[in-house]
Amino acid sequence: MTPSQIIVLATPVFLVLIALEFIWGVRRERSGRGRNTYRINDAISSIGLGMLSQMSAVFMGLLRIGVYSAVYTSLSLVPPAAAQVFWSSPLGWLLALVFYDFCYYWLHRFGHRSAILWAAHVVHHQSQDYNLSTALRQTATGPLLGWIFYLPMALAGVPPLVFVTVGLVDLLYQFWVHTEQVGRLGWFDRWFCSPSNHRVHHAVNDRYVDRNYGGILIVWDRLFGTFVEEDDREPCVYGTRKPLDSFDPLWANAQVYRGLLRDSIRTRRWSDKLRVWFEPPGWQPADLAASDPQPRFDITRVERFDPPMSARLRRFAAVQFTLLLGGVALFLWFADLRPVPQSMVSFVALVAVLWALNRVIQGATTIRRCLAIQAAALAIGGLAHLALGSFG
Repeated sequence: MTPSQIIVLATPVFLVLIALEFIWGVRRERSGRGRNTYRINDAISSIGLGMLSQMSAVFMGLLRIGVYSAVYTSLSLVPPAAAQVFWSSPLGWLLALVFYDFCYYWLHRFGHRSAILWAAHVVHHQSQDYNLSTALRQTATGPLLGWIFYLPMALAGVPPLVFVTVGLVDLLYQFWVHTEQVGRLGWFDRWFCSPSNHRVHHAVNDRYVDRNYGGILIVWDRLFGTFVEEDDREPCVYGTRKPLDSFDPLWANAQVYRGLLRDSIRTRRWSDKLRVWFEPPGWQPADLAASDPQPRFDITRVERFDPPMSARLRRFAAVQFTLLLGGVALFLWFADLRPVPQSMVSFVALVAVLWALNRVIQGATTIRRCLAIQAAALAIGGLAHLALGSFG
């Protein structure tokens, strides 16, 4: 079974848990003991970005797993037979998971401290809500460079199957920590990434920003000086310091890249044209800082992006979302069984449908135009499939 198929099987569990969290939040809000943390437009946007991430991973996986396997085969420092025996043992599996989480910590930390890596990771932080749907909000471009941080595992002889499996475990674990409905967990918070610890990570408050990078273990943050405890006196404010203010999934993935490219073109010094990609997010060359300085972040002026949705639009979005979810599930289930050109055609058509849905949710187009765009995308995709089939 492929990782994509495992995600498809896990999706109903994700959705049930999201529904339960929503119901629990509504009941707590009505009783005055808490608040509902969901908005339908933001939740659809976040889950839609998760769909886009998983669909793009079908093509990106060749890069991540392919490079890992090549390094494992040709450059492993451990004899293959010995590595296979050790890493396939119960102790080996456990150590591989800890090893993966350690590598993830450094990828995650550099993802906040290097602009080109932040350009990919920012997608996960753009939501101004914090709930289980936020966990599914993932980047489509992360695999382009993220594989570099896991090469130590290949050098240590961790077999590709073990690497992929523990990576999936690490990813699935992180789903449940994206909630405001679970409070402090005592001793658990001291050792593991928990909802309280991860709320801090998603906050833009000065006290919290760029902290708590651990995936499963929060021990890494305590060891390397990046841990901050949640303070009830300072509630977390979620999102990014430069708000996306959009539900467009393509713009969500492109926003920071575009800004970096623009700064790289505009700055005069050749060294600065390169530095803008690797300095921390928000860094500006001296000439751009003098002529067009970035505004200072003021948390008191943060406004939530929340375009109004009529009852009709909510019903339309719910039906569209359900149909799209089914289409994406079919794509992921059969992606590895179909020729790449046909998978690419399906990918483009589904992305167009997703893009149109999110445009109408944010009020950038009408339901009629949305349906026209989607019909055209599906019709063109169908004709392309027929053409590819006849040429095949």
